[in-house]
Amino acid sequence: MEIIEKALKEGRSTLSEYESKQLLAKYDVPVAREVLVQRREDLAAAANDIGFPLVLKGCSPDLSHKTEKDVIRLDLRNEIEALHAFDDITAKMNGTAGSSVLVQEMVKGQRELLVGLKRDAQFGPCVMFGLGGILTEILKDVSFRLAPVELKDAMDMMREIKGRKILDAVRGMEAVDPDILAKIIVNVGRMGVENESIQEVDINPLIVRNGKPVAVDALIVVGG
Repeated sequence: MEIIEKALKEGRSTLSEYESKQLLAKYDVPVAREVLVQRREDLAAAANDIGFPLVLKGCSPDLSHKTEKDVIRLDLRNEIEALHAFDDITAKMNGTAGSSVLVQEMVKGQRELLVGLKRDAQFGPCVMFGLGGILTEILKDVSFRLAPVELKDAMDMMREIKGRKILDAVRGMEAVDPDILAKIIVNVGRMGVENESIQEVDINPLIVRNGKPVAVDALIVVGG
């Protein structure tokens, strides 16, 4: 994969969020619509292309913890808000290698999931699924399978977590589309099998919008 090869040639161990989601999209993982912007004067065109409300994020291969760096701005409603957010983020990113600003659609949904992959030295790529967002660290409610993962395995993983009822129709929200979610799990496993340089994949959160999961944030770690 060209994205991975470029990172390795540059001596990097992580892909940027934008690069990570480009790679995920190649494996048919639904990702939020977004545009990468480096110059302030290009922001208006990107905002018009994506449409308000927007999310702006600092983006760099050296930036894996955006929340702690305070470089995320949510629910921006107009161009003035977007410009203020852009200026604030770029000031905080000053000195960060390869920094840009990611202009992203605001994906709204009350349920957050996690799909990931870790390469074990003995067993190879292992796929995980569970509750995402802040619940990831708190509840650690995840299920695992060795890759490659078949659709049946993915469906079993979805049923194994303790919080599986979050996937059902609840409080006026429609049930999560099981076929789309299962294919995401399968395809993340396939990505690990087909690319030995991928060490970790972290899609968190995978926000459920109108019953369909969308990757809003992602990090991919690579290595020889």
